[in-house]
Amino acid sequence: MTYQPLERIAASETVDEAATAAMLAAYDRDGGVVVEKMFPLATIEAMRDAVRAAAEGFAPGDATQGLGEDGKDFVGANTVRFSSLGRMSPAYFDMLDNPTFEAMADATLLPNCGSYWVNTGQAMLIGPGEKAQVLHRDANNWLNYVEPLWPNCPEVTISAMIALTEVTEELGATRVVPGSHKWEELKQYETDLPTVPAEMSPGDAFVYSGKVLHGGGANQTTDQWREAMHLSFVVGWLTPEEANAIDYTTDELREQSPRIQRLLGHRSYDPRPHAGGGLWLQHAKAIEDQFILD
Repeated sequence: MTYQPLERIAASETVDEAATAAMLAAYDRDGGVVVEKMFPLATIEAMRDAVRAAAEGFAPGDATQGLGEDGKDFVGANTVRFSSLGRMSPAYFDMLDNPTFEAMADATLLPNCGSYWVNTGQAMLIGPGEKAQVLHRDANNWLNYVEPLWPNCPEVTISAMIALTEVTEELGATRVVPGSHKWEELKQYETDLPTVPAEMSPGDAFVYSGKVLHGGGANQTTDQWREAMHLSFVVGWLTPEEANAIDYTTDELREQSPRIQRLLGHRSYDPRPHAGGGLWLQHAKAIEDQFILD
C-alpha cells in the first residue's frame, strides 16, 4: 500500500480561520499536516544557534541512559536529544506563543480539558547513519487511558516536529502512516509499514495527532545531521513527559504571559467548562497569583 504525500498548508502572520480549518481537516483525515512557515525565520535561526551551542555538551546516545535496551533502540545510538530549551534561548518562549499552533491545540485539546500544558520541548538531532526509529503513537505514554477507549478515545496530546534547518527524507525526516489514528486495532509499535516523510524547510512544522503512527527516519548521509525540535502539548489533567514546573522558577517566568506560565506548569488547572476539580493547587499567599485557580 502507498500513501499520498502529506498535505502542506502555509501559515499566515495572524490566524486565518479558513487556513486553520483546512489544517484541522487535513489533521483529522491523515493524522497530521505540514504547516509551512509556522514560525518566523528569525525565531528559528535563534533557536537553531542555541541548540547547536548546547548540543556540544551532549554526546550521541546520552538520552538513552537508564532506559534499557528497548529505550536505547527507541531514542537512537547516534541521536542527540535534550530539553530545557527555554534556558538556552528566549526564542523558545516565542515559539510557545505561536498563534497557529495555539489555534490548532485549542481546537483539538480544549474539547477534552480546561487547559493544557507542555508535554515535551526537545531538540532532536539525528546523526549520520542512524537507523529509522520504531513507529509509535505519542498517546501511548498514557496507554492505560487510551487503550480501553481506542479508537474513539479523546485527543490527549498534539505535537509539532519543527525544522531548524532543511529536513529531507535522506536526512531522517519524520515518517508517518496517514490514517493510522483511526485504525480499529491499537498497535503500540510497528516497523514494516509503508510511510510518507514529513519533509520541511526551516520554520515549517509537521503538526500531528498523538494517535497517529510515526517515527524518526533513517539518516542516510555520512556527514550531515537532521536538526529539528519537538514541541508537544498534553491535556491539563494528565502528567507531562517533562517536569517543566521544576525546570523554571516562578521568578524566571514572572515576566512571561499567563499562557506561557500555564504551559510550563506555573498555573493551576481549572477544568471548566468541563466537570472536575481544580488540580496542581498552591495556596501560599506569596505566590497565589502564580498557582491558585484564576
